[in-house]
Amino acid sequence: MAADSLLWRIGGGGMLVAALLKITVVPFGEWTLFDFEAGLVWFNAMDVLVWAFVWLVGWGGNSAHALVGGYRFLALAVAYELPLMFALIAPAIAAESLNVGTIVAAQSELWFIVWMPVAFVIYSVGVVAFSVWGPFGSSLGSDIAGGVAAELSGVDRLVFFAGRYGVLVAGAAFAVPLFLGGGSGAFLPEWSWSLLKTVLVLAAFVWIRRKIPLMRPEKFMEVGWMLLIPAGMLQDLLVAMVVVNR
Repeated sequence: MAADSLLWRIGGGGMLVAALLKITVVPFGEWTLFDFEAGLVWFNAMDVLVWAFVWLVGWGGNSAHALVGGYRFLALAVAYELPLMFALIAPAIAAESLNVGTIVAAQSELWFIVWMPVAFVIYSVGVVAFSVWGPFGSSLGSDIAGGVAAELSGVDRLVFFAGRYGVLVAGAAFAVPLFLGGGSGAFLPEWSWSLLKTVLVLAAFVWIRRKIPLMRPEKFMEVGWMLLIPAGMLQDLLVAMVVVNR
């Protein structure tokens, strides 16, 4: 049976669309494209779409290597989606809102990264994992001839990889209003602070690719299930206790 080019094109193009849709709720100073009341939920919903899009790329290739890559991504995504959700909940509890702008305003005195660093680390790990990046790149591993991208070439391959990078950039941008005070900063306009912080977070994500080796997917799954989920729950509990006793 031939490969289904329509499916992998939907998956590859969908990755890029999902990344752009994530950016729509990220405030850059006073500028926000869509100021949803539940912007936090919107961002997480786009992550769920990424599951489907990467899987479609692997399934559409109709080859053993692409299919194995798709299954690897699903396994890792399940292991890191739950910790990521717990990490997203922590700022929402502190701000008592799912609105991204309200979460930024709640950091006027102290950035959330200062008193919820565990949530920030878990969030960052989740972003890297969903971007099929660095140590979480086993879905594109050389041991399976490129995995989900094994059958991609030309423009299709370019669009898929652009989508991966887009998801990584969107994740870095969303970390700024969640944990780094949004556009708060001295001297420069708020939008420039948001952009500068995004670049710094993105640089850290890129650095991770060079410093942490690619490991067997089951090892990273064990970390997600056995370490990050309990850590995320404890972080949420601590934040909730602070909010209740404020």
